[in-house]
Amino acid sequence: MKIGVPKEIKNHEYRVGMTPAAVHELCGHGHTVYVQADAGAGIGFSDEQYRRAGAEIVDDGPSVFAAAQMIVKVKEPQPDERSLLTPDHLLFTYLHLAPDQVQTDDLVESGATCIAYETVTDRHGRLPLLAPMSEVAGRMSIQAGAHCLEKSLGGRGVLLGGVPGVSPARVAIVGGGVVGQNALAMAVGLGAQVTVLDRNMDVLRELDHLYGNRVSTLFSTAATLQEAVTEADLVIGGVLIPGASAPKLITREMIRAMPEGSVIVDVAIDQGGCTETSKPTTHDAPTYVVDGVVHYCVANMPGAVARTSTLALNNVTLPFIAALADKGPEQAMKDDAHLLAGLNVYRGRVTHKHVAEATGHAYCDPESLI
Repeated sequence: MKIGVPKEIKNHEYRVGMTPAAVHELCGHGHTVYVQADAGAGIGFSDEQYRRAGAEIVDDGPSVFAAAQMIVKVKEPQPDERSLLTPDHLLFTYLHLAPDQVQTDDLVESGATCIAYETVTDRHGRLPLLAPMSEVAGRMSIQAGAHCLEKSLGGRGVLLGGVPGVSPARVAIVGGGVVGQNALAMAVGLGAQVTVLDRNMDVLRELDHLYGNRVSTLFSTAATLQEAVTEADLVIGGVLIPGASAPKLITREMIRAMPEGSVIVDVAIDQGGCTETSKPTTHDAPTYVVDGVVHYCVANMPGAVARTSTLALNNVTLPFIAALADKGPEQAMKDDAHLLAGLNVYRGRVTHKHVAEATGHAYCDPESLI
């Protein structure tokens, strides 16, 4: 198969779909890999490294799309990239379609086969291709939140871990999944006073077992969420419904009741955000203020630590890329129901229920199409 790796063009996005090591693996399987010039330069992967791995270096993005059958990316295709997709293309990347009507419409119109990293499953019902970026984003959320709490950035002027004689910051983590667990590890490590909210008692029991009295765990209800959010210096939003728009659990009324200069880091922003006041931001302008509360809503947080993120992502995507290339997309999905779960758009039809519900497209069962 001919595989294309374009350079990412989203704001401050330095990750790359395949590392030289991944390219070497695919070339060893007899495939041809086209890599756009300087695709990995931002994180220390030179064109020469890709050449030594067996890749062919091409000058620009359109040339990659024209040469390749499968396009491997990190972030969702931008409008200029979507215009290059055809029914002959297989697109394998993060898509986050539920809150993105325009992208969904464009992918449907393209006729391409589009598999989303974030809805590929495993036998335990987890999301193995989303997990490493959720780990990164969860850990980064505490770094970003602690920075935003500084007075010069509009925050309350609170040190996350406090100092002897001064109380630490109060952190509320909404959602005890991969994002929440990684945010919790960082917040506890820095000495913050942490409360985690979730509706899964098994998750809360596990966190209580791991951390004991170093954290507070709360079953999430409207009342407990209101109390935890409005008393917090820093709120981390880490809720997820796979493939669907994030529920707006944190209301504008809660925001108004938060302390002046407190901070919200909405890690769920890729799926629309879990706060009524959230809107996507970029690394160029990561924050804005609503009712005195600093909002950090960068939609590609892991892009800030792009080398770590690229290596972590390639660790989990490589086996799927190889299966798609070795067998072809249809056979690979027939052989692996978990890969089939990642299919969001197929030849002009939406094949994920949550995406169809959120965007108004008719849903087509992928098993009936493949």
